[in-house]
Amino acid sequence: MFWNNKKVLVTGGHGFVGTHLVNKLNKLGADVFAPTQADYDLVDGNQVAAMFKENPCDMVIHLAAVVGGIGANREHPGKFFYENAMMGIQMMEQARQFKIPKFVAIGTICAYPKYTPTPFKEEDLWNGYPEETNAPYGLAKKMMLVQSQGYRQEYGYNSIFLLPVNQYGPGDNFDPASSHVIPALIKKCVDAVESGADSIEVWGDGSPTREFLYVTDTVEAIVLAAEKYNKSDPVNLGSSFEISIKDLVELIAKETDFKGKIKWDASKPNGQPRRKLDTSRAKKEFGFESTTTFKDGLRKTIDWYKKGKS
Repeated sequence: MFWNNKKVLVTGGHGFVGTHLVNKLNKLGADVFAPTQADYDLVDGNQVAAMFKENPCDMVIHLAAVVGGIGANREHPGKFFYENAMMGIQMMEQARQFKIPKFVAIGTICAYPKYTPTPFKEEDLWNGYPEETNAPYGLAKKMMLVQSQGYRQEYGYNSIFLLPVNQYGPGDNFDPASSHVIPALIKKCVDAVESGADSIEVWGDGSPTREFLYVTDTVEAIVLAAEKYNKSDPVNLGSSFEISIKDLVELIAKETDFKGKIKWDASKPNGQPRRKLDTSRAKKEFGFESTTTFKDGLRKTIDWYKKGKS
């Protein structure tokens, strides 16, 4: 009954994770408002204030972000820093001023230091500088944690900060200019099979590892935290499954029936060397554990992409 008729404002509600989250909240009985960029510019404090004035709510889930893969991060470090930092700062400040009871801030795994010991523990967040290619984005989102903790200390404001690992699933962004690694690789392999290409090119040397969380698991974690978690400590959201980029490429090639050659472009950046989270805090604090196996999630994502092309 927690969500019944609860007014929830979800920023980024028309994006990849946001669409799944809004659907889930609607099914739970929430009254959801998901503004588009055309409705309100969240970088502009006056427009954020107008949004809250015109749409009173019981909770904010701030998912909106300017995001992209390594290429997009390298091309737009200034934009990624400014727009993400300003959105987070304006959203939380206006939510506090409008006395909205709870603010759920969605951070990013890119906030962790480049050489964080694995599995990443939340206490390690401040033990170094993030990986250079996405540091501006990671630090901009991390400022919401500083703001959240400062606001709780000074104003008693109830905001929480979640750190989801790389997400994937149906509805993901497959645009080569801004997509993350799984949709980018699925597109490359499926398109190569369709065109009869005998090779694909992949950035880096395949050595880094990544952890991935299927989108419906991400949504479940956000919903549980929104319901049950009310502390200032950041919380990792992950699957505890780690795979190298080399193994990932080979698995996607196999699942898409791509039998051509994989060419590694080692002149391009690898990104962070390893990513694997310690997810014990999420389990302890609000009972979250991922339930989708990586192979199942990958197959559903590939099927969704293929259907969209047919």
